[in-house]
Amino acid sequence: MADSSTIARPYAKALFDLASGERKLQAWSDALAAAAAVVADANAARWLANPGFDDGARATLVGSVASAVKGGELLTSPAGKNLLKLLAENDRLTVLPEIATQFEQLKAEAENKVNVTVTSATPIDQALADQIKKSLEQKLKRTVELTLAVDASLIGGAVIQADDMVIDGSVRTRLQRLTEAIVG
Repeated sequence: MADSSTIARPYAKALFDLASGERKLQAWSDALAAAAAVVADANAARWLANPGFDDGARATLVGSVASAVKGGELLTSPAGKNLLKLLAENDRLTVLPEIATQFEQLKAEAENKVNVTVTSATPIDQALADQIKKSLEQKLKRTVELTLAVDASLIGGAVIQADDMVIDGSVRTRLQRLTEAIVG
């Protein structure tokens, strides 16, 4: 069976094209995030797996719960209902989180934005975060949406991840490389 990213790609692309044409990128982004949150919920997953539910009931369940979440209102539109119905009929509702992720990537690319996560061993102050953001924007020639995270297991340094680029300056990785060089 194909992996979820392969399955999600055509749905994400079709939704992106629709949202771009309607100039509703953010609205669809919010709606997909709401629907993805619903199917990722353990209680909803149990209901969606219930063999007594037909495809229409599955689509309605996701749509009604997601539309109650801020941003999910678009799922009550004809296009939103059709999306959920199509996903339910093709047994693809569980792929909604990956569809949302891929949609976000397409949206960021179209808006010339990149989401960057900086994971450090200790919290980073705002001045340093601003400096990192400015440097990355110059290097990547894109607007940077910066997310900061803390992982004490890094020991020191930081790991910067932007799309498929990873800059690993953590002490943990340096120690691992040193160990491999000594042992290997």
